[in-house]
Amino acid sequence: MNRSLRKTAYGLLAAFVVLLGSVVWIQAVQGADYRDDPRNPRLVAWRTGRERGPIVTADDVLVAISSPSGTGANTYQREYPEGPMYAHTVGYTSVLFGTTGIEKAWSSTLLSDRDATISGVLNALLGGDPRPRGLRLTIDHELQAAAAEALGDQKGAVVAIDPRTGAILALVSNPTFDPNSLVDASAFDAGEALSNDPDEPLRNRVTDESYPPGSVFKVVTATAGFDAGVVSPSSEFDDPLELELPGSAATISNFGGTRCNGGSPVALEAAFVRSCNTVFAQLGMNVGGRQLAITAQRFGFDSDIPFDLPTLMSRFPNGDALEADPAATAQTAIGQRDVQTTPLLMALAASAVANDGLVMEPYLVSEVFTSSGEIELRAEPRVWRRSLSPATASVLASMMEQVVISGTGTKAAVPGVRIGGKTGTAEVTGSAPHAWFIGFGPVDAASDEATIAIAVVVESGGSFGESATGGSTAAPIAQRVLAAFFGVPVD
Repeated sequence: MNRSLRKTAYGLLAAFVVLLGSVVWIQAVQGADYRDDPRNPRLVAWRTGRERGPIVTADDVLVAISSPSGTGANTYQREYPEGPMYAHTVGYTSVLFGTTGIEKAWSSTLLSDRDATISGVLNALLGGDPRPRGLRLTIDHELQAAAAEALGDQKGAVVAIDPRTGAILALVSNPTFDPNSLVDASAFDAGEALSNDPDEPLRNRVTDESYPPGSVFKVVTATAGFDAGVVSPSSEFDDPLELELPGSAATISNFGGTRCNGGSPVALEAAFVRSCNTVFAQLGMNVGGRQLAITAQRFGFDSDIPFDLPTLMSRFPNGDALEADPAATAQTAIGQRDVQTTPLLMALAASAVANDGLVMEPYLVSEVFTSSGEIELRAEPRVWRRSLSPATASVLASMMEQVVISGTGTKAAVPGVRIGGKTGTAEVTGSAPHAWFIGFGPVDAASDEATIAIAVVVESGGSFGESATGGSTAAPIAQRVLAAFFGVPVD
């Protein structure tokens, strides 16, 4: 072969290699992007040509349904009868913007098999029911409505859970949006407006936003002290006006710049009830950063939560680094510095105290049912982890009850029901503090009593602004949700 022919052959070979690489890249790497591109007419036909099953709440309120669209034969449009109230839980399925929430997590169950796909043909050949399945959520509609009304127009989140099973009883994120505005092919402008809104209404603040927990983290710090045998509820601490931090010019003071107990030694239980920063900062240093990190991880920090919806991982600083920096440990022990958590994880922390130290896997779907109403699948509660010992859980439950009886959480009290709780006021640079409340009830519930755990966060103090505290802002919201759960009227 002469030189020119050899060059031509090499050139053709290179061209075939480039062509083959391009095909592989398009098919294997970019294939999913092309398939899911909203401009793909096959995707539009696939989404509108398959009926989706209904979604109902635990008390049979319809929150999602497919109806004939009238735009062509065998085309359907999704409708959300309750609009914004379930936008972050149920999500939406949209020609232009894809699928989110439960609609996405349970999409294969909700979709009918009445099509020409391989799975649809096989299902028909095997005599399967091609009609879509429906879902029953764990959410109670009246409780969901109470949570949404209690939060009002404030930015934040409310999540309530059954501590014994992990069933989510209410999940509210605000600001919210109307999923009906996104479902059809003319929804581009509405979707763009929501995506560009600085208030981020599309973000689920229960699972997809993290905050410094402030003093609600003292539940974790107390657990670290009790389980390590460092303290008991009666252990006494000094009561300085400011706690000087080792190796640092920084100090830690209590809310309002006051002493915890007038300068006299203060018991840990009293410091918990009054939410004294100086005592818990000192406790954190006594326990040590490494043990504090181990305890936080037992509560679920630095772990993925098994849940129907995508959830941010809550973060806790490296324990070894804290061990070498007592000042950082002190700040971390009161839920500040680099601690970040989701409202969902803090609701699970409250549920751990209520459930003898066990955390159940949270879940949103209780049943899958056929088009004829037959139950095809029923959720089974599963233990996720043990966060604290039963003995420590009992001690903390008693301390949290005192917070609501006579401490910073009195505005969460429900007449006739023993409620335990913890408030938090998390400082944020350049913003008003975030207001927190976590709690549960009844304290020491009988085995046949209905139970609930809750987390509330209000961003930047809500309507209270700079003067916000967990006790003034978040606790009253929790009270209204808890009262609705127990059927007790409150002002």
